[in-house]
Amino acid sequence: MLTREPLSAEAVRRFGAHTSVAGGLANGAREAIALGANAFQIFTRSPRMWAAPPLDAADVAELGRLRREGDLRPLVIHGSYLLNLAAGDPANRARSILGFRDEVERAAAIDADYLVFHPGSAKDFETPEEAIDSLSDALAEALEGVECGSLTILFENTAGGGASLGRRFEELAAIREAAAAKVRAPLGFCLDTCHLFAAGYDIGESCILEETLAAADALLGLGAVRVIHCNDSKGKLGSRIDRHARLGEGLLGWDAMERIVQRPELADKVFILETPHDDDGTHTQGVAALRRMMDGARERE
Repeated sequence: MLTREPLSAEAVRRFGAHTSVAGGLANGAREAIALGANAFQIFTRSPRMWAAPPLDAADVAELGRLRREGDLRPLVIHGSYLLNLAAGDPANRARSILGFRDEVERAAAIDADYLVFHPGSAKDFETPEEAIDSLSDALAEALEGVECGSLTILFENTAGGGASLGRRFEELAAIREAAAAKVRAPLGFCLDTCHLFAAGYDIGESCILEETLAAADALLGLGAVRVIHCNDSKGKLGSRIDRHARLGEGLLGWDAMERIVQRPELADKVFILETPHDDDGTHTQGVAALRRMMDGARERE
């Protein structure tokens, strides 16, 4: 079991990337260490398949050893892209409940800190409110009898494409309120910068970034925001297009991303890159850029 200490604005900032678990979960930790990161995010199963092999005990033990050795905390798990706990279709709903339950059990078994997932789609319902009610019921069913340990479940904001839930803070707040009335597990939020921009929050502008953070605090409580997915955006403001760009190479740009990273309200959040890989197939340059932003260094040609 890893020791978890609350982070403060004066504490070491936590940052990393979504790393590969090809060949074993421990490889995700090895990659994080090689990147010079002190936190990381992984999948514990294929994000595009319902079936998943059981966890390997030796792999889990090695993952824990590497985390302790590299002071890698927190460990963030990203849930499967197939999950739709808001589904109205009975078959999809049942698969999503079983899939989410498995995600939670796997995350708890490897002593993960956070499980991030997308709230799902409201396409089977006439109103978002009906979908949110269905989501909260499904979440309660998935978590029934499950021991979450130190795991906190995080709802991620979305770009808003199609009928996806979670585009606006008001909707995220409603999701948590409905879920909190039915489950005992710790709940919080993950905010994705690309998704915010694509959803219409003009966080590239300094004054609007400040307004956006104030709104997030009022509606969600910034204390409940645990993870920042730090991604530039290929999609235009309000486009609802979820396409991530490398830091400084998207429509938000370097200066805007640096302002976000340096906001004092976000100093205790873990920043995770989900950007396209560098040309060498790694996140080495991306993590180095994120660290420079945290240090306040400007990128210069």
